[in-house]
Amino acid sequence: MDKLFDRLQMLEDRYEELGELLSDPDVIADTQRFTKLSKEMADLRETVESYDRYKEVIQLIKDDEEMLGGGLDDEMTEMVKEELADAKRQKETLEEQIKILLLPKDPNDDKNIIMEIRGAAGGDEASLFAGDLLTMYTKYAERQGWSIEVIDSTLTEVGGFKEVALLINGNNVYSKLKYESGAHRVQRVPVTESAGRVHTSTATVVVMPESEDVEIEIDPKDVRVDVYRASGAGGQHINKTSSAVRMTHLPTGIVVAMQDQRSQQQNREKAMKILKARVYDYYASKEQDAYDENRKSAVGTGDRSERIRTYNYPQNRVTDHRIGLTLNKLDRIMNGELEDVVDALVLYDQTKALEKLQNG
Repeated sequence: MDKLFDRLQMLEDRYEELGELLSDPDVIADTQRFTKLSKEMADLRETVESYDRYKEVIQLIKDDEEMLGGGLDDEMTEMVKEELADAKRQKETLEEQIKILLLPKDPNDDKNIIMEIRGAAGGDEASLFAGDLLTMYTKYAERQGWSIEVIDSTLTEVGGFKEVALLINGNNVYSKLKYESGAHRVQRVPVTESAGRVHTSTATVVVMPESEDVEIEIDPKDVRVDVYRASGAGGQHINKTSSAVRMTHLPTGIVVAMQDQRSQQQNREKAMKILKARVYDYYASKEQDAYDENRKSAVGTGDRSERIRTYNYPQNRVTDHRIGLTLNKLDRIMNGELEDVVDALVLYDQTKALEKLQNG
């Protein structure tokens, strides 16, 4: 823990320095700098408070051990021993907590996300499963107190989704849903299957930090914008005006089409939000070596085709293949009770990161 103590002391010194800076009139007058320093201080608060509590516990252990060597009566000795045992348990708990707090943080963890769900292998059944995943994530977002907005969708004739894009806003959305990227496999009897045979289908999920929050600038010269008349329902207004927008990022070939909003300006804003997120994700994934070391989670390769989870309806079972987790409560998970899955993925990732930190 010696190296960790040195780092903790540096963080505490920085925390105290930030407190002084934030009371400086010049800093208060500079809104941008004040906001940046306030966020840095807020990010450090939990770590510093845990470190302060740890130092208090260490001192308590030292004092109790000295008292036990000082000839106490039997009753007092028993009381001090109980206090000492409790303090040692607190010390172990705080050490583990501090190690986790010191792990390198994903800079996108506190960001909102854009999530894209697509029906993949399995035809109509895959599109229906994509709709089921949409419902699952919507209910999970509601349980977390997040807001969710469908910003683009393509329905199929059977009522499922060929693809659907969501914007999810709230506290630490990316930190909890970043593990959902990959191929989700469903095993069940499709509603269209008369013989009662179990079919296997897949839908893919991609999770990206919201474009306005990530550090990426797109040169307007690199984007071709085409406008056209929206198709489908929407009334005379949509059909008579060129409100639909298609944006093409020329360097990468990424295309985003948007016609769900009523005005061309609204479609432009939504399309640009999705385009920036996709371009950011594209470049992050292309830098494979750096991506492997710095951005990739221990629980997945980042490969969009990687099968990460199976939803088995006949046995009411969900299995996450990356961490070997199996839960026999598919019905509850599809109803948005994803906490056990998300918590297990976060814990696994933290455990692997701790091993790397301690061995490095």
